[in-house]
Amino acid sequence: MSRIGKKPVPIPAGVKVQITGATVKASGPLGELTREFHPDMSIVEQDGALVVNRPSDRQLHRGLHGLSRTLLSNMVKGVHSGFRKELNIIGVGYRAEAIGPRLKVVVGYSHPILVVPPPGITFAVPEPTKIVISGLEKELVGEIAARIRGFRPPEPYKGKGIRYKDEYVRRKAGKAAV
Repeated sequence: MSRIGKKPVPIPAGVKVQITGATVKASGPLGELTREFHPDMSIVEQDGALVVNRPSDRQLHRGLHGLSRTLLSNMVKGVHSGFRKELNIIGVGYRAEAIGPRLKVVVGYSHPILVVPPPGITFAVPEPTKIVISGLEKELVGEIAARIRGFRPPEPYKGKGIRYKDEYVRRKAGKAAV
């Protein structure tokens, strides 16, 4: 039995979950999410928690068991408290700026990069060298953060670039002077 899949997903106060066949709809103080799960997985509500059951021990069902439980947990957490990723910008002249809902990033190219957020994603720039990405869907928040980091990944010699808040960049020694 999957250790992740058999753990129940607690439903916090203020979150309502509606199960219709293979579709689960979660609504909470921050918004509403709907997701279609694999029809073989059965999701039931028991004692104020959601439980995912699998029909057999086939490899497909074992893989879907833990995945379904994690996706369900992320939905409940997303509508209750949301998800956020923080990025740091390191480098002389590198900066970010929030322009309405959009984000303008200047990282050493001949032009600034303008990022338009998809629905459900918000950008905040508390300092010119910090970007906070927040939203309800963990998958979408992570994808947008990775896309922004990809504009200028941290390089190992000077450490310049865009990195996650807690990311460690292993530094290399430069050319040795003879």
